[in-house]
Amino acid sequence: MQHLNDATRTELEAAAFRRLLKHLDEHKEVQNIDLMILADFCRNCLSKWLVNAADERGAELDYDTAREYVYGMPYEDWKAKYQQEATPEQFAALEAHQARKQEQEGT
Repeated sequence: MQHLNDATRTELEAAAFRRLLKHLDEHKEVQNIDLMILADFCRNCLSKWLVNAADERGAELDYDTAREYVYGMPYEDWKAKYQQEATPEQFAALEAHQARKQEQEGT
């Protein structure tokens, strides 16, 4: 993508991000803990990344507003409708993932 100018690259990146959000919205059955286990990020991470990007550019964006954008609704509403209780197996998988990550960072 180096052959693209900055504006075009930014537009493509933004379009891909919007498509990622749409995909996550279409797959509400995918829980945040599953995303963390498999990909080391979740919807909340995306929200935090948006807030950090805004901070870096001197723009105001609070975490709740960013989460509402990522979730497509207020977080508490999404949580009540779609978030399932994490299973012991999911917690164990997340702990194992985090341990592997720490081990890799230590090497």
